Amino acid sequence: MPRMLDVSQDVRAEIGDEEADLLLAGDNAPGSYDCTSCRTPGDSEQERTSTVLFVGDETAVLAFAHATCIPSQVVRVSETQLQGAVRNITADGAAGTAQVPPIAAGPEQAVLGITSGLVLIEGELRPALVVEPTAPVVRPGSTGTTDEFLLLLSEQGFRRIGDLNQVPGALPGWSVLLAMGQLHAILQPGTGGGSPISWWQAHQPLHVTDDWRAAANKSHTVLVYAAPVGSIGQQGREDLLRDALDRAAMQGALVAAALPLAGT
Repeated sequence: MPRMLDVSQDVRAEIGDEEADLLLAGDNAPGSYDCTSCRTPGDSEQERTSTVLFVGDETAVLAFAHATCIPSQVVRVSETQLQGAVRNITADGAAGTAQVPPIAAGPEQAVLGITSGLVLIEGELRPALVVEPTAPVVRPGSTGTTDEFLLLLSEQGFRRIGDLNQVPGALPGWSVLLAMGQLHAILQPGTGGGSPISWWQAHQPLHVTDDWRAAANKSHTVLVYAAPVGSIGQQGREDLLRDALDRAAMQGALVAAALPLAGT
């Protein structure tokens, strides 16, 4: 019987129209499944269900998730990580880097560092991600060398923040994607109102601490801070990270936004 499946255009493009139609008809889709995000049971005959395609270097795995956890999408991972995903699917403060997103590119290929940590605001520990490139980021197509990283983000809706004791404003259409308890991507709205696309995506999913994930699941919101190269640095403790963020904020070198959590 037909399934209540969401198949995004990106997933359809990867698996083909024939396979997508078979899924929607219920021929190749399970009725019950374990959500690849929250790991609890789901039923595609009774509730909206997202198709999530994990794509590695040589193979791909189609998984299912509650539509309320994460949207239907393609998640690109390393082949090693994909084998881990297969094991997870069938069996049941971290830092990392990824290539700079399409909105920013410079003469020196910048890499975005992502650091996760808990930030104390108004007496509550809030989950945060700190984004800092390894090189100046110039406007796409520009031949100049002026770092426009914060300006580019401001044009996307991020706002400069001068005091870390205030909660950043929400940014509609953006979200932070967690799947299988790991950080996969920061998503931004698709062009023309289409499906969300990755603004930043991990080369392979990043681990976050249990406390960070618990705080994110509690608030359903992640605070994302961004600063130019050299503003934050690699900080081994959360108190040092907070000090670096405070300094960047006081210097007017910090933008931020509160993004909803997608997944768990």
